[in-house]
Amino acid sequence: MGIERIIDPKERDRAHAEVEYVNFYSEAVKQSEAFRKEYDGYMNVVKSSQMPLERSPDGLLKHIIHEQMNTKEMCLDIYMHFIPSGKKSGKHRHLSEEVFYVVEGSGYDLHWDVKFDCADTIEFEWEKEPKKFEWTVGDFVYIPPYCAHQHFSTGPGEARIVVMNSRIVKAMGFDWFEQLENCDY
Repeated sequence: MGIERIIDPKERDRAHAEVEYVNFYSEAVKQSEAFRKEYDGYMNVVKSSQMPLERSPDGLLKHIIHEQMNTKEMCLDIYMHFIPSGKKSGKHRHLSEEVFYVVEGSGYDLHWDVKFDCADTIEFEWEKEPKKFEWTVGDFVYIPPYCAHQHFSTGPGEARIVVMNSRIVKAMGFDWFEQLENCDY
């Protein structure tokens, strides 16, 4: 039995029916060409003097790599977070997982793990009691996706952590990022 006998002629006619014509593919090729030319001018090396500071609801940040900085890195956002002794960062959550490396100081994190149900709609709920994770210089801390979290500096001096998270989830249409509480400094 040949393939011609399996294909319904009505389905073939519907597939070729006159509908609106677009240029999605051709436009994507042109956009990619323009992007590649622009990308050649993006930074390969980011000097410290090119890393802007921001007083954010989460605290004082020095952006190392950010999507608005025109760097060749296209997947990660990386920043240094400064937390004065005895202070806490803001509390937030986002759908991408996050990691940080402790450069200076000591402290702890509180993580409120997410619970969710995907029946008909996605329903999120967070643990009432957080998990506590202590950290110090040289430690690496993992924060799961959509886990509400907050950093606390407990050492005698300022804590500095280098935070990394992925922009890929955002590009996939899941730009779920919420500031739940502002920092206290």
